Amino acid sequence: MTALATVPEQPQQWRVGLIGYGEVGRILAEDLRAQGLQVSPYDSKLAAVSAGQLAGAHSAPSAAQAMHQHAQGIGVALQDTPAQVCAHSDLVICAVTASQTLAAAKACAPHLLPQAFFLDVNSASPGTKLAAAALIDNAGARYVEAAVMTSLPPHRIQVPMLLGGAHAAALLPVLHQLGFKAKIASEQIGVASATKMSRSIMVKGMEAMVIESLTTARHYGVEDAVIASLYETFPGIDWEKQAAYFFQRVIEHGRRRSEEMREVALTVQEAGLTPWLAQGSAERQAHMADLVDAGVFGTRGETGFARSADWRDEADRLLHWHSENKKQTL
Repeated sequence: MTALATVPEQPQQWRVGLIGYGEVGRILAEDLRAQGLQVSPYDSKLAAVSAGQLAGAHSAPSAAQAMHQHAQGIGVALQDTPAQVCAHSDLVICAVTASQTLAAAKACAPHLLPQAFFLDVNSASPGTKLAAAALIDNAGARYVEAAVMTSLPPHRIQVPMLLGGAHAAALLPVLHQLGFKAKIASEQIGVASATKMSRSIMVKGMEAMVIESLTTARHYGVEDAVIASLYETFPGIDWEKQAAYFFQRVIEHGRRRSEEMREVALTVQEAGLTPWLAQGSAERQAHMADLVDAGVFGTRGETGFARSADWRDEADRLLHWHSENKKQTL
């Protein structure tokens, strides 16, 4: 069966499915809907909320409500299952947390239309991407690996993206017409992912290091001296603003980042190395996510959450929690 048998010739007529309706899914939905495309999203968190299975359950209902409100606001209907999304989509964009990459591919594969494209933008190891590609391609659809190479919110649909796989060249011109800023890294699955994962060792590792370094310095009252030294060593970075941004992003997205870093650790292992830094970064990110669930940094969704312009505010909250927790264990 040829591509034109199931996929419209004009990209503006394509039906787009979204698996995952978090930050990435919502931004893509907004930009695609603005072009008049039909968008059908699904998020497994909605089913988890209904079953009472989501971690941080005290904030889960409000998160689900926010998803429904957002979907209604841009004129899309959240679907109940991945099957509903895939059955009517020419292009399925998978944007779930890293740990769910393979599970999402398994859930979608049996229901994808013949020759439909499955664009996997998840932050997963090359090995995980290869396994997902096999599931999708064996089902008669077309898997395309994607690696999002920087933070999505400032760029939105035009975020720099690397593509990989045998079907990337066929999808590339369509993505360009829809506004994506994508380029092909390789016809081989795993090259784009390896690029992304190797970069994340630096970027997500820096987030964890800055939080740990400056919070420790704050405890000892030497944070200004440390910041001054960093300015001397790396004068091209505004360390005050960068630190505030790192704290904001980790507080808001620590869970997702920790899962990505575990995939990064797997990538390092697949290269035959021991992922000491990646594992430590994953633990720091996960710990921050646990504290968010415990309400240490305020209430998610409220004005000002994860938006402090001064990293010291969040470091003080972190230090206060550790101080109180230490008292309770004595």
